[in-house]
Amino acid sequence: MNNLKEIRIIDKICEFEVKERNSRFIGFAFPVENEDEVKSHLKDLKKKYYDATHHCYAYKTLTSEKYSDAGEPSGTAGIRIFNAIEHFNLTNTLVVIVRYFGGTKLGVGGLGKAYYETAFTVLEKAEKLNKKLYQKVFIKVDFEQVNKIYLIFNESDSKIINTSYSDKVEFECLITSDNIQQIISRLKDATNGDINLNLAEMIYF
Repeated sequence: MNNLKEIRIIDKICEFEVKERNSRFIGFAFPVENEDEVKSHLKDLKKKYYDATHHCYAYKTLTSEKYSDAGEPSGTAGIRIFNAIEHFNLTNTLVVIVRYFGGTKLGVGGLGKAYYETAFTVLEKAEKLNKKLYQKVFIKVDFEQVNKIYLIFNESDSKIINTSYSDKVEFECLITSDNIQQIISRLKDATNGDINLNLAEMIYF
């Protein structure tokens, strides 16, 4: 994982269409986390729009990035779509533009402009979210310590996302990456060390 403290993503799939000299440019923006999801969306679009002239795309995740002209003149499609993703500083985002050729050539400049404007507009319309990097931590304490745990989390921007009860109380928590040591130290001090802490994976939330 590329441990950026914060990332910007799109929240859901978005679609937008541009027409330029009878050519149709249908733009799709998808939230994705890996190359398998990218391949799945591309496969679905190629199946649905099997008669389209081109399926050009670009994507950027935490671990990889790629763009493709898909048969269009070099530099007119994939990199233009990728530039739109970069403009909005997005991660975990795939943009695919399905083109139906309208019979009139747009030229290299016109083609590049059409792909960029389609990608830009579909991303501009998409709902966007900022996600922070958190350390997932499992905490187990006796019942009399519960209020102390809640107090510490209520005073920070860390989160308790799940609570379960048995002979002890177990919390599933997210602690901001900047505050891990500070929060853990406060938890141990508040409970006089009578606490079980297990660090799990780092996630964006």
